[in-house]
Amino acid sequence: MTHVSSSAPILLGAASATPPSRTPWGGHRIAARKAAPGGGSGAEPGGIVGESWEISLDPDFPSRTLDGVPLADVLRADPAHYLGREARVGRTGTALLLKWLDAAERLSLQIHPRDGDPALAPLESGKPEAWYVVERTPGAGLYIGYRVGVGESEIRHAIDAGNSLEPLLQFVAVEPGDFFVIEAGTPHAIGEGVFVVEPQHVVPGRHGVTYRYWDWGRRYDKAGRASADGAPRELHLEAALRVTDWSCAGADWLAGVRFRAGRAALGGAMCVEPLGGPGAPVSSDHLAV
Repeated sequence: MTHVSSSAPILLGAASATPPSRTPWGGHRIAARKAAPGGGSGAEPGGIVGESWEISLDPDFPSRTLDGVPLADVLRADPAHYLGREARVGRTGTALLLKWLDAAERLSLQIHPRDGDPALAPLESGKPEAWYVVERTPGAGLYIGYRVGVGESEIRHAIDAGNSLEPLLQFVAVEPGDFFVIEAGTPHAIGEGVFVVEPQHVVPGRHGVTYRYWDWGRRYDKAGRASADGAPRELHLEAALRVTDWSCAGADWLAGVRFRAGRAALGGAMCVEPLGGPGAPVSSDHLAV
């Protein structure tokens, strides 16, 4: 393995985009932010980029240093330096998976199971996550949870009848700086025109599991392009219904998962962004720069 000095920051490679066939809803903002032909993101020049995995130990899409060393190897070589307290309890990797997501179109309605769900395979993990809104077009927003009174029978009836699930979903318009905590069991979808940073919690060495509830009736060709002659993406309705937390509904519940980031300059390029709101999910034991 190439030696990586633990006295210096880890510089990760920029080519972290996943294939457009995985993210046919993607846009061009990620490539533009990486500021190189094709964005330096690993995408084709001029192509769409729906997501880039900025910090990842996932076996399929691992982060690598500039000279190609997997991030997992760097952490494993010196866990005490990079992981601190986590290393003292025997961990050699981080559960953090950090993505950029650029939704030119709405994402599918999804849900994640909890860690320890009995249906998970040995190398699978739950995937609680959060969204920090970086940019949005006017009026854009997120779908989080169902409306009050919606249950399994209403969802099944709508799908069996070929109707849209949109009237059953809670929609919230967003502004840059909004922060949402998406716990396991919460139906959710990012709306078109929203660009977010998405931190997720995935057990190191495992794959986070996503169940796709519904995909707005869309069809795609094999390259991931919208096509009336294409095929719909795979759905996982029974699994999604099984793990749904039906209490994720209503204004009071939504207020408990939505927060607002403020900024306090420390001087130069340094700043602190505290998350305001009742029960803001900030721990004094963790500081990331």
